[in-house]
Amino acid sequence: MELNSVKESVAGTPMNGVDVDVLVVGAGPTGLALGVDLARRGVDALVLERGEGLAPGSRGKGLQPRTMEVLDDLGVLEEIRAAGGDYPVGMIWQDGKQAGERAMFDPAEDGEEGSAFTEPWMVPQWRTQEILHARLAGLGGRVVFGREVTALHQDEDGVSVRFTSADGAGTVRARYVVAADGGRSAVRRGAGIAMTGAGADGSGVVAPEPILVGDARIGGLDRDHWHLFPPRGDGDGFMAICPLAGTEYFQVVAGFPAGTTVDASADGVREVVAARSHLAADSVTEVRWVSDFRPRAALADRFRAGRVLLAGDAAHIHSPAGGQGLNTSVQDACNLGWKLGAVLGGEAPASLLDTYEEERRPVAAEMLGLSTKIHRGEARRGRQTRQLGLGYRGSSLAAETRTDLPDEGLRAGDRAPDAAVDGVRLFDVFRGPHWTLLTAGPVTRPPVLPGVRTARIRSHERYGTGVFLVRPDGYVGWAGTDARDLGEYAARVGLSVG
Repeated sequence: MELNSVKESVAGTPMNGVDVDVLVVGAGPTGLALGVDLARRGVDALVLERGEGLAPGSRGKGLQPRTMEVLDDLGVLEEIRAAGGDYPVGMIWQDGKQAGERAMFDPAEDGEEGSAFTEPWMVPQWRTQEILHARLAGLGGRVVFGREVTALHQDEDGVSVRFTSADGAGTVRARYVVAADGGRSAVRRGAGIAMTGAGADGSGVVAPEPILVGDARIGGLDRDHWHLFPPRGDGDGFMAICPLAGTEYFQVVAGFPAGTTVDASADGVREVVAARSHLAADSVTEVRWVSDFRPRAALADRFRAGRVLLAGDAAHIHSPAGGQGLNTSVQDACNLGWKLGAVLGGEAPASLLDTYEEERRPVAAEMLGLSTKIHRGEARRGRQTRQLGLGYRGSSLAAETRTDLPDEGLRAGDRAPDAAVDGVRLFDVFRGPHWTLLTAGPVTRPPVLPGVRTARIRSHERYGTGVFLVRPDGYVGWAGTDARDLGEYAARVGLSVG
C-alpha cells in the first residue's frame, strides 16, 4: 500500500459541531492504537489529524515485546509480523573495511517474563501506522485528515475543539479529548499543561548535538547488518545505516557537532553518506524521507486536565535511543482505552480516569530516564527496554488480598504472564476488550461476573494458587484466595457481581 493512498476525508462525517464521545487528536501510533481500542468497545470516537495523510518516515521502528503483546490484543499481530523482521547484528566499519560485529541488544532468556515475544521486532513507523489505520477502518472507526486544532474550551459536560482546514474553520464537540498530537501538542498547550524537560535548565535537551535521520535506497551495503561508522576523529560524528525490515530502504542516522546547521535534504543525506563511509554519494539512489532533530527528554506535569487527557509524545518526549518512545505511547493507549470505555458506558465512575495518570506517568518517567541513559552510553538495551516487567503494584487499582506470599511471585498490579496450561494458552483467553477471572488451583469457586470471561487452570509456577482478576489491558487488578471478596473491587472498576 502506498502512503498517499491512506489519505481520506471521511464521507458522511459533518465536521462542524459534530458530537462524539471521544475526540483523539493525532493519527500517529498512539492515536490510531487508541482509536482501535475504542472502536472495538463501541465507543463513538473520531481521530483528527493535522496532516493531509499519515506521517512518513521510519521514526520509531522498534516494537518491544510488551508492545507486540498489545498489538496482538488489538488484532494486528499477523500484519505486523508480515511487515517487519528481526533486528540485524551491528557491523562496524573502519576505513572501508569490516572491523567486527557488535550485538545491538542484550539477549533475552527463553520464556523471559512469560511472553511469546522476547526480542524487538522492526517495522518502520509509517508501516505500523498504515496497519493500525486499516484495522481502525475495518472496525468502522473514523480518521479525518487536514484539520489543525487551534483552540479548545472545557465545561462540565464536554470540550469544544476548534480547528482550521483547507475548507475553513470548524468545531468538534466531545465528552473527552485525548491529545496524541506529538511533542508540540496544541491540545496540551490549550489545556494549560506544562512540560518539564530533563537537565538543570529544564530545556529537555539530552545532548546538544543535532541528528539527521532519513529513509533511503542505498547500493553497496548488505541487508544482513546494521552498519556502524564510528567518528573518524576529524570532527565528524557517528553514522549508522540500518536496513528497514520489510522494505527496500535503509534508515540513515548521523550525528553532528553542536551548533551545526544540518542539511536535511536528499543531497544532505548523500553528502553525509559519502563523507563518513566508503560509499559514493550516488550510491544513495533515492531519499524517501529526511528530518533532523536534537534529542530531548521531557515529561508533562500532568496527564489529565478535566476532560482532556494526554498520551504519547504529547505527554512524554524521549530520545530515540533504546526504542522506548513509541512503545511507551502505544501502552498509554492500552491503559486509557478500557477506562474511557467503562466510564462512557456508565459502568464505572469518572474517577476511574484519574488512575490513568496515576499509573502511566511514573512509567513514562522511568522510561524517559532509561532512554536518556542509553543515549549517553550509561545503560544497555536489555531487559528493561523490553518493558515486560513494567507494572502498577502501587496503583489504587491493584488490590492484593493474599497473605503470606513469597518474596518473588505474581502480585496485583503486575502484568499477567502468558502460560500454556492444560492445553490452554492464557493469552488466547485474555485477548480482547474483556476482563478475565482466572482461577489457579483448588480455591473457592468464583462468583459470576457478567461480561467477564472465566478460566480455570491447575496451580502454575507463574501464578501459584489463587484467583486473579485480569484487566482488559492484561494486568492483574485483584488477587486473592476467596473470590467472594471481589464485590467491592468489581464495583469500583465497573463490573457487577451476579
